[in-house]
Amino acid sequence: MPRTVAQVIVDALSELGVRQVFGVVGDALNPLTDAIRTTEDLEWVGCRHEEAAAFAASAQSQLTGTLGVCMGTVGPGSVHLLNGLYDAAKSHAPVLAIAGQVPLAELGSDYFQEVDNDALFSDVAVFRATVTSPDQLPQMLETAVRHALGRKGVAVLTVPGDLGERELTADRPARFSLNAPVSRPDESAVRRAADLLDRSERVTLLVGEGARAARQDVLALADRLAAPMVLTLKAKAGFEGDANPFQVGQTGLIGNPAAAAALQDADTLLLLGTDFPYRDWYPEGRTVIQVDTEATHIGRRVPVEVGLVGDTGATVRDLLEHLAAAPAGSDGARDRSHLDKARDRFDRWRTGQARLADPAHDKGVVGRIRSALDNRAHDIRPEVLAAAVDRVAAEDAVFTSDTGMATVWLSRFVEMRGERRLIGSYNLGSMANAMPQALGAQSLDRDRQVVAFCGDGGLSMLLGDLMTLKTYRLPVKLVVFDNRRLGMVKLEQEQAGLPEFGTVLDNPDFAAVAEAMGITGIRVTDPADVESAVRRAFRTPGPVLLDVLTNPDEIAVPAKPTVEQGWGFAVAKVKEVVRSHGEPSGD
Repeated sequence: MPRTVAQVIVDALSELGVRQVFGVVGDALNPLTDAIRTTEDLEWVGCRHEEAAAFAASAQSQLTGTLGVCMGTVGPGSVHLLNGLYDAAKSHAPVLAIAGQVPLAELGSDYFQEVDNDALFSDVAVFRATVTSPDQLPQMLETAVRHALGRKGVAVLTVPGDLGERELTADRPARFSLNAPVSRPDESAVRRAADLLDRSERVTLLVGEGARAARQDVLALADRLAAPMVLTLKAKAGFEGDANPFQVGQTGLIGNPAAAAALQDADTLLLLGTDFPYRDWYPEGRTVIQVDTEATHIGRRVPVEVGLVGDTGATVRDLLEHLAAAPAGSDGARDRSHLDKARDRFDRWRTGQARLADPAHDKGVVGRIRSALDNRAHDIRPEVLAAAVDRVAAEDAVFTSDTGMATVWLSRFVEMRGERRLIGSYNLGSMANAMPQALGAQSLDRDRQVVAFCGDGGLSMLLGDLMTLKTYRLPVKLVVFDNRRLGMVKLEQEQAGLPEFGTVLDNPDFAAVAEAMGITGIRVTDPADVESAVRRAFRTPGPVLLDVLTNPDEIAVPAKPTVEQGWGFAVAKVKEVVRSHGEPSGD
């Protein structure tokens, strides 16, 4: 019996191993959602906003390396997918978006809700096409999926509303034969890189997510080179923990002084699987060797002496074969003082951070002095909350984090040890990603712990999809850093010498809102209650929202603060104090 366009698409998704499709139902999608309804191993997850659906599909793709799928109906439904799809594109996550469209005969007539999807998605998609005949399938679908998986990006297939129910005249099974190639750089380039490394006295590795699958090879290289390992945020999962004696944390605005110094003190930098974009944090005048699968990424951020285009694991193994057993002129072993110095700095920094994460910190002498300046209301310090979550969360938990201060606290106080994973909008930098990405992650495995670090601004932006967690009984633990502010924007304004403006949020009691939606809500206002509240939240079945009132004036000091930043912050604080004594805030 000939299949319909909708059934061909849905059958193919099932054969590809897709288990959930995220979206909002709508007329143009009715044939597709009905086909999903009658397909046993495929689940429709009805979201409250298509943006959340796209974020959820992207999270699944990032966790599995396979295809994530979302759908948006004609016009506004498809438009709403855009932000989540941009996040997938910037994260190199293979996602297939099925977009609805007006009936074929109405295309180009400015029909009700008509949007030119091929133009709409032109910037975000590696492939986009509109199905205009049933017999374009399954080939057009195969092409879309190959583009998404092969180029690690977004493919958009638009299906007009009257086409989904039409039957194919020449039906056949879809074929997606795909295999991931392993590429290696030219041997002469590897030899040149190895020679530079042999002649270097102090090598520092900058390791990104692209090296995660090559963990053991990268550790072996760090040991051979006696090199401290600076991690990008996305490399935390896979390279943190006591089993890695080389890592010194992150650099950049969310980083620490030890990582910044490890880069600064090196004479040679070796970049592995990262396109770390913040040029200000690269030291000048160093020899740089870069390994990346994308030739266009080589030298994009910093001048490179040798670029090695290839799979990180294969390239590192080749380097290990070509490196000398011992540096020329040495007594048989590479000097490890550069590594030891970086690790010592890192350990001392972590000790200081641990003091900030003590709930009783503000009761000590130093804490009382500090709180008189930056925490007069005695709100909970966000460091306390993040550290408590780190202690309580499972060793295989999946974490998501909203862009902004929630990511800062996760970066500094949550260790991605064991089998923990981390997802966030770390390339696009969108607000409101943590909760919908957690939705996608939890849908993959309802028994695995999923923890969302939510900013109050981010959570409230897509608040409606809390109901999706409740409807599908997804046991996500939402940890809300409720500082009543757009915290990162506030910090940016103050560092520029401006008083905060437009950042104050008139928040509800988020725990009460959760309770009204049928979700367990816990509100915490006392530092002494944080640990017990976190433990209660994590042992409570089903979704839980933990609303913790944190200090809005908490300062996240950058890895290498500048005089200009300090002066700007001081000026801003003076302006805020003056304004608070009589001037309207404007918020």
